[in-house]
Amino acid sequence: MASIDGLGEPTPVQEIGNDRSYFEATVGADISSTDAFAIVEATRDTVHAVSGADALVGGGSAFYLDTKLASERDNRVIIPIVLVVVFVILVLLLRALISPLILIGTVILSFGAALGISTLLFTEVFTRLPLFESNSGFAHTDPGFPLFAFVFLVALGIDYNIFLMTRVREETAQHGTRKGSLIALTSTGGVITSAGLVLAATFLVLCSLPFVFLVELGFAVALGVLLDTMIVRSVLVTALNLDLGGKVWWPSKLDTGQGEADPGSAEPERETVSV
Repeated sequence: MASIDGLGEPTPVQEIGNDRSYFEATVGADISSTDAFAIVEATRDTVHAVSGADALVGGGSAFYLDTKLASERDNRVIIPIVLVVVFVILVLLLRALISPLILIGTVILSFGAALGISTLLFTEVFTRLPLFESNSGFAHTDPGFPLFAFVFLVALGIDYNIFLMTRVREETAQHGTRKGSLIALTSTGGVITSAGLVLAATFLVLCSLPFVFLVELGFAVALGVLLDTMIVRSVLVTALNLDLGGKVWWPSKLDTGQGEADPGSAEPERETVSV
């Protein structure tokens, strides 16, 4: 361990019973920094190489590193599972494959936009505002923040898309996909937008708490909800429905396009009849 850069001189070894011993060594970096994580990993590699030692490395830096690794593993496992479960529910509800893929894609896009904009504001704006005694905390984030934000935004975003698309499906049977999309947007727009504003305001209340993690979570979720209700649902989803038409219901035959005029086609020539 003497060859590990950044690791201080170890304390005298203390016997703690059952053939186990304990000693400490100071990490020469901020305990939650990447430099401290590198020191912990190097220390673990070194002590694990000792045959029969069965050594464990703990402490504040090790705790933060393990939390970070566990959160990264959760992101790789939980996020795909959530998306698959939501996709299956949408397929059963809408009885189609294309429209669920579109809705999943728009929700992911909304989440990515909210996360990106929030990160930019946290690092460039919040660090300069006199919100707390020390604003440097906004330059960092909790490892579990992306997963919490994802779960909230996917659940809420899919809810609003379900409200819209189920109404589109009902109207499509009578008016076709394009006209049905406009009717559904007109019918559900006010309710969904109002619900989104109320929900965003509710999450913004978290920004009044003196905890960086809750402020970041509340702001990111509120921003994502506003993006979803104002842009994704009312503009993006409806525009895709208008562009694709009856294809969004593939492989079902809900709208075959018969009887629905193509917006880009010319009006058919009418036959002249003499009276």
